[in-house]
Amino acid sequence: MDVFLMIRRRKTTIFTDAKENTTVAELKRMLEGILKVRPLDQRLFNIENDVMDDETTLQDNGITVSTAKAQAPAQLGLVFRTDDGDFEPLEITSYSSPPDLPEVMKNQEAANGKEQVA
Repeated sequence: MDVFLMIRRRKTTIFTDAKENTTVAELKRMLEGILKVRPLDQRLFNIENDVMDDETTLQDNGITVSTAKAQAPAQLGLVFRTDDGDFEPLEITSYSSPPDLPEVMKNQEAANGKEQVA
């Protein structure tokens, strides 16, 4: 069965799917095709922000059909190796909130029979 993943690094988010028995090394090769970064220069973090070992499967890391659905994908962290050979710290930028609706649009929603948002 497919598991759905949301892989986050700084302001970048990648949505993909894989099988539960996909190894972390195989997932890194998939990311190499998207990001053009060698698997050796990638490090993935699981839901608990623990480094995922290349030989383990997604299922070994707690990513299963029941925890990684299309409407609620499992979030993984991604970091790259820097020029000095170390890995950068894990950084995931929060999503911004949408701005409040202008008063004109709030009145339109009320006119259309929708509940007015305060």
